[in-house]
Amino acid sequence: MLSDTFDRNRMPLRQKFREIHWFLILLLTAIAGFGFVMLYSAAGGSLEPWASRQMARFAVGVAVLVAIAVTDIRIWFKYAYAFYAVALVFLVLVEVAGRIGMGAQRWLSFWIFNFQPSELMKVSLLLALAHYFHGGSAEDVRRPLFLFIPVAMVAVPVGLVLRQPDLGTAVMLMLAAAALFFLAGVRIWKFVAVGLVAVAAVPITWQLLRGYQRQRVLSFLDPDKDPLGSGYHIIQAKIALGSGGVLGKGFLQGTQGHLSFLPEKQTDFIFTMLAEELGMLGGLALLALYGLVLLYGYAIAFSSRNHFGRLLAMGITCMFFLYVFINIAMVMGLIPVVGVPLPLVSYGGTAMMAVMIAFGLLLSVHVHRDVIMGRRGGPDSF
Repeated sequence: MLSDTFDRNRMPLRQKFREIHWFLILLLTAIAGFGFVMLYSAAGGSLEPWASRQMARFAVGVAVLVAIAVTDIRIWFKYAYAFYAVALVFLVLVEVAGRIGMGAQRWLSFWIFNFQPSELMKVSLLLALAHYFHGGSAEDVRRPLFLFIPVAMVAVPVGLVLRQPDLGTAVMLMLAAAALFFLAGVRIWKFVAVGLVAVAAVPITWQLLRGYQRQRVLSFLDPDKDPLGSGYHIIQAKIALGSGGVLGKGFLQGTQGHLSFLPEKQTDFIFTMLAEELGMLGGLALLALYGLVLLYGYAIAFSSRNHFGRLLAMGITCMFFLYVFINIAMVMGLIPVVGVPLPLVSYGGTAMMAVMIAFGLLLSVHVHRDVIMGRRGGPDSF
């Protein structure tokens, strides 16, 4: 049925550009602007080495986003499994020839840049799952055997990512996939059953964790037990968050960051530096921008007339929410430190491009929201 509809409702390229949600791109630019400013501050008032590179990556990312947005959504549907397969091959290559850094083997080196395949897998997995569930009826989703393939599609990359080891990304993959399973119509009792199995397996999981991962959990429960060791990161992050007060200490005036007390100030813990210098109001302003992006993401999902687009848009929006929630909860000490960057703000090339690719797909759903793709087993309804 996809081939029957592929030539219908073709939209001129000029019209596609007009249909792009430019205000959403403006919101993403504003969020990235917070990142540029804080990376400039983290370097002591210099564009080098972080802010200038992040700006260049964002500029390239916007071009990629627009190119993806104007590409027919049926192209992304048609090649969803191929993108997943490519991402999986890259994850396998990490096992064979990955670059080791900071005790983990997560990167592939390509001449002048390093590439983290697990970031690409986050987007590719959502594409593949949305494709799979688009082809199933409501009755199919209720059958346990129908869920075997998507569960395997999640389990294989999660297993490879855990071997790197990268617990944060593995958690992100599982949670984003769980959100898509729920949106596809998987019954609540199945999630409850999986949750009970996970709780029962906690003793075994604890034994499988690496030493530093166990220490992170223990530090989360009692960071003051080892204030100069495993609890140092979260203690310094809390000091930075609290010392900023309502209005902050002022731009370039943060002591925790500029006196090198704050660890990973340009990556995972950048929100604490922002809160110290710009205060609670600065943090709330950034959160308000994130909230607007989430609202527009959900609105785009519900406006799509095809099930694939709705699932993909909802999956991307949920993944974006998880990025923001996990990072900020982590630096506030509400959950253990798992190494999840703050989207568009934390320094990092692959993470930045993965977010821009994801939003390119989201905007492709918006541009092609009236495209009809038939579903097996009934009308194309959410």
